[in-house]
Amino acid sequence: MRFFCIADEDTVRGFRLAGVDGRAVTGAPEASEALGEATRQAEIGIVVMTEAAADGIRPQIDAARLAHDRPLIVVIPGPSGPSPGRSSLHQLVQAAVGVQVRMGKEG
Repeated sequence: MRFFCIADEDTVRGFRLAGVDGRAVTGAPEASEALGEATRQAEIGIVVMTEAAADGIRPQIDAARLAHDRPLIVVIPGPSGPSPGRSSLHQLVQAAVGVQVRMGKEG
């Protein structure tokens, strides 16, 4: 099972450094095409998308999530942080784990 990243160029580049393939997109048409490409590849198990890449294609993401078991589509904050009104990655991890996660040095 492989990961695939759909995001801005900097985020895709960062994921590539970790060995994850991806596609840089600048708008909804490109994001839609990239998501369609990713969902057609049976070996892709998880698609990671930034909020900016996902915002214009939410109905397509919802439809893909309902229609198929795979890939799991995960929307993450982009380089500038979470969109207003959305939880930060730290808050999402904290909620998923169920415990408070401390960041930084402890004194």
